[in-house]
Amino acid sequence: MAEVRIKSKEDFEKALRQFKIQCKREGIVKEFRERQYYTKPSQKRREKRKKR
Repeated sequence: MAEVRIKSKEDFEKALRQFKIQCKREGIVKEFRERQYYTKPSQKRREKRKKR
């Protein structure tokens, strides 16, 4: 889980950027978009084959 602790004089914008980078590294946004709609297992296999 992404977490950023803000120190007393640290800029909020900088902390927000760090949080976004952590989310991207952990794949949180990607996973959310994948789970947003149900995809049938057969469709997942087709997409997987298409990527190769």
